[in-house]
Amino acid sequence: MENDAPLPSQQTNSLLVPIRTALPWQRIGVWLRRGWSDYRACWPLSSWFGLCFVAMGWLLLLIFREAPAYSMACISGFLLLGPFLCTAVYQLSQAIERGQRPAFLPAVFAFRPALGNIGIFAALLLVLELLWGRASLVVFALFYRGGLPTTQDLLDALAKFKNVDFLIAYVLVGAIFATLVFVVSAISIPMLLDRRTDAVTAGLTSVRACLCSPLTLGLWAATIVTLVLLAMVPGFLGLIVIGPWLGHATWHAYRDVVISPARKQDENT
Repeated sequence: MENDAPLPSQQTNSLLVPIRTALPWQRIGVWLRRGWSDYRACWPLSSWFGLCFVAMGWLLLLIFREAPAYSMACISGFLLLGPFLCTAVYQLSQAIERGQRPAFLPAVFAFRPALGNIGIFAALLLVLELLWGRASLVVFALFYRGGLPTTQDLLDALAKFKNVDFLIAYVLVGAIFATLVFVVSAISIPMLLDRRTDAVTAGLTSVRACLCSPLTLGLWAATIVTLVLLAMVPGFLGLIVIGPWLGHATWHAYRDVVISPARKQDENT
């Protein structure tokens, strides 16, 4: 059975934030277990934020019900904007880790101490979401056959695997944007909350972590995508649990990857 104990440090360059490298893929199970433990410890608060995710999904579908191309892009935005949307959930896990009682207001306003740097990341993710929306329209124009579809037409095409070239192009373009977002933001927002560092350092640390453990973090990204897509199937209702659960797990992924000064000192003694 995989040990939940932290891994030893393997990054010693003092000019960079110390990280653990070559993380084994089994750590994903550790992050999910710890995330589930945090969810159970504060499930009323976590579920409330999960309901917010559901409400956002319904709102997007309502606004873009006559524009399925934009609707699909906005739904994909849950994957692109997820790190920012889970800011409150990260704070709940941080409070549990510190032995504090999770509370609603500190979680809601968790972004305030690092507002500038988190704002930079939020703006970056928003730009990528807008670019993805525009790219999805280009994919529709180039590959979707049969004129401008309705939402029902699009769902029918997906269910029956019609317009296979369109589906392949859409998935590939979406994967490019999702990969860019994940590599830059895999651990960035939790790091900004925990260390109050700058956005550039947090982004570079996330990129380094993905380069040092590509298999593990790649599987972690696939796990997130799979669970979020499954959560969206029943009218987004699965996000009530899965959304905050993944947020809690992401906090533990950050704590596993980035070595805090206190833990680094403990390892050296």
